[in-house]
Amino acid sequence: MPNQSAASHARYVPGFHILTYLVVAAALGIATILVIHRGVTHETAFYFLTAIAMCLLTFYVRHFATRNQDRIIRTEENFRSYRLTGKVLDPRLRTSQVVALRFADDEEFTTLSQQAANDNLTAAQIKAAIQKWRADHHRV
Repeated sequence: MPNQSAASHARYVPGFHILTYLVVAAALGIATILVIHRGVTHETAFYFLTAIAMCLLTFYVRHFATRNQDRIIRTEENFRSYRLTGKVLDPRLRTSQVVALRFADDEEFTTLSQQAANDNLTAAQIKAAIQKWRADHHRV
């Protein structure tokens, strides 16, 4: 697996992030054009509602998967914090902060998590502060 860093850790799947969104946008566009040119008929209403359903489905499939991963990451990082310090994560940490902290090595995790809670660091600031990157090759 290639090395990860703050600059290279984002993961994009072209088939989903580009192709799927283009197909769904095209379907919505075509359905809208049909409704405008042919008027609202049973057929055009069906096409339009199907395109809307595709938009919602595409959004929620991604949303539910990433929220589930965020919950799993929070649980993993809570356990990691407990293993390293005997305490769970500071409840002031937002999910985005915890997700960013997963890239920190054990040596800097405790200090960085305290700093993130005290100074209300953004995920980007947390990632930039990491000196020893801990790769995550499992996030979807």
